[in-house]
Amino acid sequence: MLLKLMGFSINRVTVSLFICCIMIFWSHIMPAFSSIEDNEDDSKMADLLSYFQQLTLQESSIKLCQPELDLNQTHISVLPMELLMYIFRWVVSSDLDLRSLEQLSLVCRGFYICARDPEIWRQACLKVWGRTCNKMVPYTSWREMFVKRPRVRFDGVYISKTTYIRQGEQSLDGFYRAWHQVDYYRYLRFFPDGQVMMLTTPEEPQSIVPRLRTKNTRTDAILLGHYRLSQDTDNQTKVFAVMTKKKEEKPIDYHKFRYFCRVPVQETDHSFHVGLQLNSSGRQKFNKLIWIHHSCHITYRSTGETAVSSFDIDKMYTPLFFARVKSFTAFSERPL
Repeated sequence: MLLKLMGFSINRVTVSLFICCIMIFWSHIMPAFSSIEDNEDDSKMADLLSYFQQLTLQESSIKLCQPELDLNQTHISVLPMELLMYIFRWVVSSDLDLRSLEQLSLVCRGFYICARDPEIWRQACLKVWGRTCNKMVPYTSWREMFVKRPRVRFDGVYISKTTYIRQGEQSLDGFYRAWHQVDYYRYLRFFPDGQVMMLTTPEEPQSIVPRLRTKNTRTDAILLGHYRLSQDTDNQTKVFAVMTKKKEEKPIDYHKFRYFCRVPVQETDHSFHVGLQLNSSGRQKFNKLIWIHHSCHITYRSTGETAVSSFDIDKMYTPLFFARVKSFTAFSERPL
C-alpha cells in the first residue's frame, strides 16, 4: 500500500520473489555468524586449557583455591600444600586409581593444578613400567605416558568365556545319546606391584569377581604369580606371566599309615607360563588380551629336571576382555 502511494506498482509475485531473496540471503549470513561465535568459544576454551596447563604448583602456591561462599567451617584451602598433596596421594593410593584423581581435578582450578603434579604421574609410571621409563621420550609429560603407553589395567578383571559341546553317555536302549553344552570362564587380575591371579572355573562373574579384590583370597583353584610387560620391535605389547598354585599345608596323619608300606612318590612343582598380547578394542584402551602362549612346567625336586608341556592355542583360548569393578578402588589402604 505504501509502495502504491509512492507511485510504484508491485504485484504479489514480485513481493514473493523479494521475500525469497531475503530468506536466502539470511540463511547464508546466519551460519557465518554462528560459526564465528563457535570459533570464538573454541578459542576461549583452548586458551583456558593452555592457561591451566601452564600453571604449576610453584606459581600458584600462594592461593590455590578460595571458598565460593562464606562458611563458618574451615575451608580446605587453609591446608598447607604438602598436606594437600599427601591427600591426593591417598586418592591415587597403591592401587594406582588415577581415574579418581582425574575426577578430583574437576572440582576447581586449584585441584586441577594439584592433580597435574608431574611427581604423582612419574611415580605411577615407575610402578607400572619400572626402570624402563626413566625418560619421557617420546611423550611430552608423565601423564601423557601413563594415558597413551600400553599397559594392563588394575581397576577390574580380564574375563573370557569359552563354550563347547561335549558328548554325553549313551542311553540304556542305545537309541539316544545326550549332548551337553559346557561353559567356563577364565579370570585374570593384575596388581600394580607386579603380581597376577588367574582362575579357570564354570562359575559366573557375579560370584567370582568379588573374591578377586585382594590377593589373600581363599579360592583353592586360583593361580598366583608375577607378570612383566614386553614391547617388541613390531610395537606390539605383550604380557608374560609365571603362576603357581597356592600351597596348601595339610597335616599328616601318621597313625593312618603306620602299618602300611608306602610307595615313595616323587614330589613335583607345577608352574604355568602364559603369554598374552595387549590390544585395544572399541573406545576402551588396553582392554583386550589375546593368547599367544600357554605351557605347564613340571619340576622334579629329587633330580631338578623340568618337563615342559605346551598347549596348542586354538579356538578354546578365547580373548579376555576387561571389565571395570568399582569396588576394587572403593577403599585406599596405602598412599602412592
